[in-house]
Amino acid sequence: MVSPEPSVLIDATAVPADRGGVGRYVDSLVSALDADGARIAVVCQQRDAELYSRLAPRSRIVPTKESIETRTARLAWEQTTLPGLVRRLGVDVLHSPHYTTPLASPAASVVTLHDATFFTDALLHSSVKARFFRGWTRVALNRASLCIVPSDATASELVRVARAHPRSMVVVRHGVDVERFHPPTQSEIDAARAAIGLSKMPYVAFLGALEPRKNVPALIRGFAKAVADRPDPPALVLAGQPGWDGQVERALDALPHRLRVIRAGYLAFSQLAGFLGGAEVVAYPSLGEGFGLPVLEAMACGVCVLTTSRLSLPEVGGDAVAYCGTGAGDIGAALAELLDDPARRAVLASAAERRAKEFTWSQSAERHRAVYARALAIHRRGWGVSDGSRSR
Repeated sequence: MVSPEPSVLIDATAVPADRGGVGRYVDSLVSALDADGARIAVVCQQRDAELYSRLAPRSRIVPTKESIETRTARLAWEQTTLPGLVRRLGVDVLHSPHYTTPLASPAASVVTLHDATFFTDALLHSSVKARFFRGWTRVALNRASLCIVPSDATASELVRVARAHPRSMVVVRHGVDVERFHPPTQSEIDAARAAIGLSKMPYVAFLGALEPRKNVPALIRGFAKAVADRPDPPALVLAGQPGWDGQVERALDALPHRLRVIRAGYLAFSQLAGFLGGAEVVAYPSLGEGFGLPVLEAMACGVCVLTTSRLSLPEVGGDAVAYCGTGAGDIGAALAELLDDPARRAVLASAAERRAKEFTWSQSAERHRAVYARALAIHRRGWGVSDGSRSR
């Protein structure tokens, strides 16, 4: 007899208002699960209730009654109020998509762990954030029915640095939202150019938070090396939320005055395809990613992408992107080669667009549904830490 589809509550309360990588993961997953007919409910902050009603019209949307905008308030709500909501809704599985989860819940527990850099590269994060997410990663690996990780590299790293048992994790890759990330029309490119303050000048694009893990200071210095001797150098445009990397300002201060760097800040989603697809090169020289969603999104826009081969990035880019080292010299040399070779850029752009089509949210949703069913089976038979098969 086939077991019925488990009912799932997805906790979207940790999604930030600015819709960074975690937000795009949760939003896209919820939409794909709803479209696929999964039995889901979504609990979210009050500000997101209308959004999730649109993204998941067939699903139950449960806004929180209280304001939980701060991390402290949200964590308190997660541990005290969320378990009661799970009981009231009578769901089979609780999916916590951002590391933390209630320590006491009657349902099977699925937790998404996005990367292992809080262990491997702790200095790239604030000390408080690193300690917090290391602790909750260990809790999830020991207490959750199953953990979802987005790449083989992340799974391997968690085995190595957090002593996770491979059976406690399932690799489920992200997809790409092709409505937002696609080869842009000329009007989309023109609108993005207007938003960043460029008319016809070619540019190299970066999209992401200006935090140490993204290696932006090395990108700035590498860009200077790549274009310093060019009679008509392109601009470098840094788009995304400001982070806490103090080295960015120092790198910018050291640039020759003739080189133009634009800090575009946050761009609306409607402008991202035009911004990425209108660039000569999208440069993303990250020191390490759990998956690399910005690389995949740029690939889907049909543009030449330059990134590093650290951790999961080759799983996303394959042979369809260019790779470089993480130092300014390596970045500069690789960027100069691409800028000098329009034919290679065109080949990579076409390959990137084709490869991006292999990553769909519908496939990811199907894999998530399989994890939910497996987690419920594990929960019902009481498989846990006591049998010695989980992380220790």
